[in-house]
This record gives sequence, structure tokens and C-alpha cells, in this order.
Amino acid sequence: MKDILTVMKFTIKEMIKRKSFIISSIVIIFMIIIGFNVPNIIKAVNENSNTKTKLLIVDKDNIYEGELNTLKDVFKDYEVNVSNMSLDDAKGEINDKNVDEAVYISKTNEGIEVKYLVENIYFSSGIPDSLFNILDSMYKNKQISKLNLTPEERMNLNIPFIPTVEQTKEEVSGNVFAMMLLSMVLFYAIYFCAYQVSSSITTEKTSRIMETLVTSTSPSKIVLGKTVGIGIVGLLQMLVFLIVAVISANIFIDKELLNMVLDLKSITISLGIITFIYFILGYFAYSLLYALTGSTVSKPEDVQSANGPVAIISVISFYLSYFTMMNPTSSLNAFSSLFPLSSPFSMPFRIMMGLASLKDVLLSIGILLITIILIAKIAIRIYSNAILNYGTKLSLKDLISMYKEK
Repeated sequence: MKDILTVMKFTIKEMIKRKSFIISSIVIIFMIIIGFNVPNIIKAVNENSNTKTKLLIVDKDNIYEGELNTLKDVFKDYEVNVSNMSLDDAKGEINDKNVDEAVYISKTNEGIEVKYLVENIYFSSGIPDSLFNILDSMYKNKQISKLNLTPEERMNLNIPFIPTVEQTKEEVSGNVFAMMLLSMVLFYAIYFCAYQVSSSITTEKTSRIMETLVTSTSPSKIVLGKTVGIGIVGLLQMLVFLIVAVISANIFIDKELLNMVLDLKSITISLGIITFIYFILGYFAYSLLYALTGSTVSKPEDVQSANGPVAIISVISFYLSYFTMMNPTSSLNAFSSLFPLSSPFSMPFRIMMGLASLKDVLLSIGILLITIILIAKIAIRIYSNAILNYGTKLSLKDLISMYKEK
């Protein structure tokens, strides 16, 4: 235990002193602050910009009988002008830069045609839904008013449809967006913290520090010490990011907007504890895999290629859990919560949604623990035989041979 603590302290000290660690941490903190300020930046830009989009509405056949002028009070972000000019004249207004966009309304044998005119169709998202819905509603109300209907009959014709979604199980609840965001944070934390294990091992092999470590303690204790040490640094780093994010959200984001986007009521203490457990277990699974790949190379420039297979597995596992969140009741989502390399990203989501029983959680954790033990056994065996290899990158055949060696 003393040797593990020694390696752990050494690893923590070396990690914190790295310029890359310090710079990346500062950059990420800066990006978090900027990210939470995006709504304020957009608002400030819009307030400083007094120019409004010039919108020309052409009612060629006087379908609306002069009522389109009321749209000037509806669309505050537009400078609305109403006309009955020809289609060619409307196009000319746009080409001459007199207006930015135009809506040309005319009556045809098929119905009412609405053309949205822009200078370049590739830079347009099409006719705004809000404008189209208002034009459609105004025309229908105009025609209804000509039928001399009673107020009650008009009210029956204008009864709005109110779509809602209601779940059948009371316990199935939660904020999908919040959990997707949490899943991405977990992936970042687990993947990049675990990646540092491989990078650290290779760097120390290059500087020959590993030779000193090996002579003073066993390879298994080196693996465990470095894994725990980097994990602590990564956890503290993520804690700092989380604190900065929470402070930034409370300072820079409107509370109503924040509550609308993130339903924090679904993030309970029990969910936080289970998420922390999966973070620790997921980190150990991936860090041991990266310890294995880091011991197979002796040059820092070879680390990325050596880590390629593990990186591919981690990305596939993340997307397996991420995309199945779109359909949390699917069998694939249930599988991703049990599959050991994707369960750290998937199971917390199922718990929050109320879709995972205690038996499912215990089974998932049990499978993950068994996987960690198997990976640790393989990684430590190969690590012990490959750690002092300073030659070329080891092949799969070499790794199998090393694992069989005592």
C-alpha cells in the first residue's frame, strides 16, 4: 500500500506540473465562461445593431384587402413594407438592395401561392413558419368573416388543437437533454483522464524514470498507483470545471431560461452518487486499457497510433449509449446499460428516467467490475513484461506471447 501511495503522489505531482495540463485547464475554463456568455453576447450584438431586415410583402391581387399593414406591428424585428407591385418589380427591389427579402402573394387556380424571394437561395432557410402561419390564419379568418356566421359558430371553427405528451408510468421522468449533456461530460472525463495514463507511462519510459520505479516497486503497484493518481487529478480537474460552470450559469444565464433548458429537479443526490460510481468504474476500465497500450510503445509520437483501437472502442461505446437515449425503452438502450464499456455513459440515464431496477443496476455494476478485474489482470501481466521495452512498437503476437510468460 505504501508503494502505491508513493507512485500515486509522484504521478499527481508530475501531472499538475505539466504545461499541457495547466494550459488545457485554463483554456477549458475560459471556454466554459465564454459558452455561458453566448446568449449575452448575442443579445449585446443585437442591441448594438439597429439595422432591421427589410421585408417587402406584395399582395398582387389584393387578397387581404389592405389588412397586411397590421403585420408592421407584429414583426418588430422586420421593417415591413406592403405593396401590390409586379413580381419582376419585387425581384428588382431585392437585386437593387432596396429590400432584403420579399413575400409575393397571388391567387392561382390551385389556391393561394406564396413566393419567398431572396437574392441567393443557398443563404436562405426558407419562408419563416411564423409569417406563413399568420398569413394562412389571416386569410382563413377573412373568408370566415364573409359567411355571416354567429360568434359561437366562428369560435367553433377556430378551436385550437393543443398537442401534449403524457407518460403512462409515473416513475418514468427526467430531463433527456440534461442527461445527454451529463453523458458527454462523463465521456470527456473518463476518456481524457484515462488517455493520460498511456501518455504518462510512455513519457516516463522515454525519460528512463520507469527504470527507477521498477527497481523500487512491483509493476502491478505502478499500474495501480499511476491509475489512481491520474484519476484523482482528473476528478479534481472535472470538479473545478463543474464549479466554474455552476457559477457561470448562475451569473450569466437567466434563471427562467436555465430552468427551461435544464430540469435540475431530475438531478437528485442519489443520481449524483450513482453517476460518480460509474465515473470511477468507467475510468478504471479505460485507464487500464490505456496503461496496456502505453507500455507497448517507447516513443511519445507512437502513443496516438497505439491508442487507436481503444479510442475507437470508447467512441463506439459512447455513441451506442448516446443515440439509444433517443429511444430509452428500446432493447438496444438496455443492452448499452449492461455492456461494460458503454454502461458508464448509459446506466445513469436509465436510472434518471426510472427505467432501471435495482437488479439492473447491480447486474450492470457486477459486469463492469468483472470486466475491470479481467482487464487489470491482462494489463498488469503484459505491462510487467513490456514496460522496459525500448524497441519498436509491439505487435499483437508479441503481446499474446508476453501475456503467456510468467
